[in-house]
Amino acid sequence: MRVKIHHEGTGILIGLAAILLIINIPLWLWVTPIAWAIGVTVVSAVFYIAAVNFFRSPRRTFTGNPKNVVVASADGKVVALEETFEDEYLHCRCIQLSIFMSIVDVHANWFSVDGEVVYVKHHSGRFMAAYLPKSSTENERSTVVIRTPEGQLVLMRQIAGAMARRIVTYARPGDEASIEDHMGFIKFGSRVDVFLPLGTETYVKIGDRTVGGITEVARLHPEKNSK
Repeated sequence: MRVKIHHEGTGILIGLAAILLIINIPLWLWVTPIAWAIGVTVVSAVFYIAAVNFFRSPRRTFTGNPKNVVVASADGKVVALEETFEDEYLHCRCIQLSIFMSIVDVHANWFSVDGEVVYVKHHSGRFMAAYLPKSSTENERSTVVIRTPEGQLVLMRQIAGAMARRIVTYARPGDEASIEDHMGFIKFGSRVDVFLPLGTETYVKIGDRTVGGITEVARLHPEKNSK
């Protein structure tokens, strides 16, 4: 897997580097004992490395069978897997699969299925902890619906968390969705919900770790539930 810095973090990392240099250079020039400068520089370096790690943006290639596959939308932990009623767009009972991203996880979000983007909408809201069930409908969020080549509808929802203050969604209606492409990015601790048709076969359980764009979390069965 090739890893680079996500463009959402470029400006932040440049600004952070400038601030840390402004703080550290005077310490080395004028402050004694030098132990103070060494200590602050070490802390600054650790902080900057953590920021770089947060904005890493791996390009990944799914190597399994792509037909009707559902891949993980994000790196993180499965925190919900249940049947529920989706009332924003689908208006039917679905399987909800939710992945929570901690601050140390990659925060790029992948399309979970191949197909065509048919709906995109951003919703203002609260900033509760993203692992709470009610965050799916009450937090700041962005919804994307994809129609698969077999005609099934899959809804993905990016959800802001207590620390996440910006959701970026690249998908637009009419776009082609590919499981190897980024759907968006969420800054600092958040969650992605995926709503799948009933009859979908799931391969993960609550507590499992996933790798965005790689982990096969489910497989659609259009013959069981076409729409």
